[in-house]
Amino acid sequence: MIQITALPAFTDNYIWLLQDHDTQRCAVVDPGDAAPVQAWLAANPRWVLSDILITHHHHDHVGGVEQLKKTTDATVYGPASENIPARDIALKDNDRISVLGHEFDVIAVPGHTLGHIAYYHRGLLFCGDTLFAAGCGRLFEGTPLQMYTSLSRLAALPEDTRVYCTHEYTLSNLRFAAAVEPGNPDTLERLATVTRQREAGVITLPSTVGLEKRTNPFLRTAETSVKEKADERTGTHNPAPDMVFAVLRAWKDTF
Repeated sequence: MIQITALPAFTDNYIWLLQDHDTQRCAVVDPGDAAPVQAWLAANPRWVLSDILITHHHHDHVGGVEQLKKTTDATVYGPASENIPARDIALKDNDRISVLGHEFDVIAVPGHTLGHIAYYHRGLLFCGDTLFAAGCGRLFEGTPLQMYTSLSRLAALPEDTRVYCTHEYTLSNLRFAAAVEPGNPDTLERLATVTRQREAGVITLPSTVGLEKRTNPFLRTAETSVKEKADERTGTHNPAPDMVFAVLRAWKDTF
């Protein structure tokens, strides 16, 4: 059984810490800053950092890798097509790796960046900046169709899969989701819950695939209410779900 803890970094990043209590080995996902990881290791000296998993090349996800690599024997995994500092093992779509004795499947999810990958182990998804709680990443490198396709792959995972994204964007994302679907009771209920959580300083992650499918407009582009909102927004007909996605993403960029 893997224990998962969030190590806050910067203003709204989370570095995910995975622990295997049988071996007292641990792994981290997207350490943009070495300091939170080093502080945890210093406070828990019996634990050994054995693996570092990287989803994409942005500095707030890789900034701490080289420093951690210098002070541990951790193996660094990252996407093959991106420049990942101190990477030991380059990964591509459908690769499989063993982390803390558990098998993780690698899923290519281009859109936010072209080489972005996600890591999936039964019940667990580490998806970087592709799928957010009630949202998705900006299209810095990829196309709307690429991101729509990537999100569709993640939405096809079992509904009880826990979604570990890397930013505390849930509240702002839900405000947008409520603008897209003001009549969606699941979205409004989640917005109320998350508002209370953030007022209390409580983390809103992980989410689940099932919850995202009910409340995340970027996974709901085939819904009539979402499509109608996109058509209303542009004053044009958007017949395909990826076209609806493109309208939503452009709207969210300025929301």
